Amino acid sequence: QVQLVESGGGLVQAGGSLRLSCAASGRTFSSYAMGWFRQTPGKPRDFVAVITRGGGSTYYADSVKGRFTISRDNAKNTVYLQMNTLKPEDTAVYYCAARSGPSYYTEVRQYNYWGQGTQVTVSS
Repeated sequence: QVQLVESGGGLVQAGGSLRLSCAASGRTFSSYAMGWFRQTPGKPRDFVAVITRGGGSTYYADSVKGRFTISRDNAKNTVYLQMNTLKPEDTAVYYCAARSGPSYYTEVRQYNYWGQGTQVTVSS
């Protein structure tokens, strides 16, 4: 069982930056690939970024490539999402997710554990 708690969301102006954190419980954090997703009202939850369990590989949605960076610290059981050059269309609730396995995963259905989400609002 893994419990995930996101933090770091807030209100920022377009062009600004935020860093989201996701703290995980348990002693097997390094066994899990970690993903970030986002969702706006009335729309499906969309993939944003993922990092493999060892941190050696990352993958991003085209909409955030070059602006967002996912990283992890397995000693702290934490995954991060550094978001730069934010745009109003990045406004959403951001969720972190975990699943065990050696690869990276980009679909909602592939993840077993989810956090409660953190709101990111980018004003124009």
